[in-house]
Amino acid sequence: MQYRKMPKIDQNLSILGYGCMRFPTKFARIDRELALKQVRKAIDMGVNYLDTAYPYHGGMSESFLGDYVLKDGYRQKVKIATKLPTYLVRRPEDMDKFLNKQLQKLHIEQIDYYLLHTLDGPSWRRMLSLGVIEFMDRIKSTGKVAYMGFSYHGSREDFVEIIDGYEWDFCQIQFNYLDENFQAGLDGLNYAASKEIGVIVMEPLRGGQLVGEIPPEVQAIWDRAPIKRSPAEWALRFIWNNPHVQVVLSGMSEDAHVEENIKIASEATANSLTEEELEIIDEVKQTYHRLLKVGCTGCRYCIPCPVGIDIPYAFQTYNNHHMFGGRLSRRFIYANLVGISGDSSRWTSTCIDCGKCESLCPQQLEIRKHFKNVQRDIETPGIRLLARTVRRFTKKRP
Repeated sequence: MQYRKMPKIDQNLSILGYGCMRFPTKFARIDRELALKQVRKAIDMGVNYLDTAYPYHGGMSESFLGDYVLKDGYRQKVKIATKLPTYLVRRPEDMDKFLNKQLQKLHIEQIDYYLLHTLDGPSWRRMLSLGVIEFMDRIKSTGKVAYMGFSYHGSREDFVEIIDGYEWDFCQIQFNYLDENFQAGLDGLNYAASKEIGVIVMEPLRGGQLVGEIPPEVQAIWDRAPIKRSPAEWALRFIWNNPHVQVVLSGMSEDAHVEENIKIASEATANSLTEEELEIIDEVKQTYHRLLKVGCTGCRYCIPCPVGIDIPYAFQTYNNHHMFGGRLSRRFIYANLVGISGDSSRWTSTCIDCGKCESLCPQQLEIRKHFKNVQRDIETPGIRLLARTVRRFTKKRP
């Protein structure tokens, strides 16, 4: 494992951090035995930064860390990062309420790295009006928090305003080869570095979109590369090539993910990619931008939907429909899960236009607008008729 020093902090952090939003699950709950094995394996192999948050795994991620992972001397081996749920803060006293609850769930007296969660310009200004500056100064002076930062999901212009608005120790931004110009982007990353503010990167694989099932056009580009690497390795090496990135977070839900990512983290160094390799990555980026229709990363912040629409699944199906040739079988599977299984249909056309999902989306997607495209290409009249017919038939069976 390689380590990089945080600019303002006399600490070396592993360049690979463990993202605690996508633990393996069993029956919709954290698979405690498997997740514990995987996290501790990563720690034993050198990972020393764990990133969680108040809402992860339905509020159970922090408790899982505190009740299981951080016992048996493992607390001393890692730095814990968690986040104040700014979107739930309504009054000044709410900030202390959430922090104290998080300390209790984690069973620790001090949070190493504390972030204001999902900031953008408007939410930052709202938090300022509630006295967040005084709150951050106080919790650092009392020792409840060692270092303050924020995770960001807004425009580049507002990112600069926030960076300049407090003596931050670090920030967390979405960054990968598809998102160089998205949200804070490369400009924001460089601006933070110019202020000696540490940079933690989230969504390095864009919620898994850059790995797994690869579009044939993209795979053909990787296959032409002189050095053979997995798509995950290309994506991670691209980020670690930037010397201003201290930690890259990865939500590792399988043993193979842990092993592969740690191997890459032991080899990838700053400024090591050749011009030819960077050109290959750029060609892949341009191909993805052409194929990808909705920039959903599958973070699931937008759900539960009031009427039960599985928004990430709808967009995943829509993207895959365009990236992999529009297979009819994909629409059949979608129809089975959305329009046939369960107690009621969850077509995107059942949307009640409340806009709740859009207010919660870190990617600031126009979700209701994209629903129209899902309905046109996936939820076609024929598919809906098929679902109604099958549903009626199965209900009549004894």
